[in-house]
Amino acid sequence: MISASVTIVVLVVLAFLFFSAAVRVFREYERGIIFTFGRYTGTKGPGFVLMIPLVQQIVRVDLRIIVTEVPPQDVISHDNVSVRVSAVIYFRVVDAERAVIQVKDFIEATSQLSQTTLRSVLGKHDLDEMLAGRDKLNADVREVLDQQTDAWGIKVSNVEIKRIDLDESMVRAIARQAEAERNRRAKVINAVGEEQAAQKLLDAARILAPVPQAMQLRYLATLFDIAGDKSSTIVFPFPIELMRLLAQVGGSEEMTDTASSAHAPPADAPADGPRPDAPTEE
Repeated sequence: MISASVTIVVLVVLAFLFFSAAVRVFREYERGIIFTFGRYTGTKGPGFVLMIPLVQQIVRVDLRIIVTEVPPQDVISHDNVSVRVSAVIYFRVVDAERAVIQVKDFIEATSQLSQTTLRSVLGKHDLDEMLAGRDKLNADVREVLDQQTDAWGIKVSNVEIKRIDLDESMVRAIARQAEAERNRRAKVINAVGEEQAAQKLLDAARILAPVPQAMQLRYLATLFDIAGDKSSTIVFPFPIELMRLLAQVGGSEEMTDTASSAHAPPADAPADGPRPDAPTEE
């Protein structure tokens, strides 16, 4: 009886150990790569999976998005500027079989590949493109990484450049460049404003010129604006046309006086009779 009881207990323990070794439960985001005598025989999961102990082995693969931070990399831009760039990579496993069989450690392999790709891609761009076109750089790095990791069953979903560190001298140079650019834009905007104001004044003059009464009303409105201000000085606009008219009248009078003086007889000439030097008839 005792030996039978011991045998039953041993069998129960062995059955429990066998069952615990043969049963695997995979979550929704996990897959199991099964190897039978070292050969790939299938992918299982999620849920309940039964395997043969000592004959089959299972490697778990997580299908969730993995976030890997790329350490700061020393990059020399296309215009020979040294910068330090750090980034973050988001990727996930889309083919668990290739992720296990084709590469030993796909997380480490993707991280190392991202470092070399970041230096290679950013080295083809100028510093201004790095600072202003960060979205384009992210897309370029992601595309290169995605093409190279496709053979491993890895999908790179996103790449984000976190920081671009510059030297102090380069920061000062960029500040001077930005200040010069602001000054240039201010001068251009001022010139455009002057051009538009001149065009509007020309349009207003064309409207007011055919109607003299409108110009007079404009003068009165200007006087009203000046009088409304708290000032003891009144500026009265003098019409340019009136000044030209006065100049023409003054010029006509001067010409008339000159003509009259040219045709008048000398002051010492006698009023009647012949001149002293005139010949006489006998």
